Amino acid sequence: MNHPKEVFQLLGMAARARKLITGEELVIKEVRSGNARIVIVSEDASKNTLKKINDKCDFYNVEKHVFGSRETLGHAIGKESRVVLALTDTGFAGRLSGLLNEYNRGWANDEDTCTRIREKSESDE
Repeated sequence: MNHPKEVFQLLGMAARARKLITGEELVIKEVRSGNARIVIVSEDASKNTLKKINDKCDFYNVEKHVFGSRETLGHAIGKESRVVLALTDTGFAGRLSGLLNEYNRGWANDEDTCTRIREKSESDE
């Protein structure tokens, strides 16, 4: 997969199925309650937001990915810009996890290293 089109389409379907939670506080609430299956944080999220989401996802053992910009995530779900998303459905989460792992194959996926490594590798080409 050279472009993230399938990821954005899946996020849009999850939003239409009402299996998607947006917003930092609502996502943290879902992670704490055990309903969140996978969390997506935008690449341009603040360091404070990244740390808060990383800590919660690590503590409650929820899969987290850094992916896309806030505008593209919002556009994919038919809303304004969104920084944090959580999927609450196991089926959607499994498919999304597979797509994101394929997309991020070979890149670190913590804090802002995913963005930094991707920018470096793309500039090398």
